[in-house]
Amino acid sequence: MVKSIISLVLLLVSVFLAFQHGWDTLNYKKHPESLKMMNELGITETMIPIFGGLTILIGILLIIPKTFFLGNMLNAISIVIIMALAVRSGNFKMVLMEIPFLIMPLVLIWLKYPFVKS
Repeated sequence: MVKSIISLVLLLVSVFLAFQHGWDTLNYKKHPESLKMMNELGITETMIPIFGGLTILIGILLIIPKTFFLGNMLNAISIVIIMALAVRSGNFKMVLMEIPFLIMPLVLIWLKYPFVKS
């Protein structure tokens, strides 16, 4: 029961972060500091909406029990890509900040979808 509650809390946090980051990425023109950061990572302005849409898709996939694993895998892969881009640009502070966000989908895969019998 405790495992399911922890999994539910992590799932809710992951879904919230996916929707929030996806929405903020799609509205990058309202946040010039966000656009500057993405340009420093080497993400072109044409790729920004694709990343935003992918992030929102990940949030949707996390909610559905049958696509929970795929959503977490895509989430982890997208975080690794961001970390790799940050290393390439020399922004090691960002790499360190992304580590907890990389651990979260991996822990969720291990804990499995909450309140579903296997």
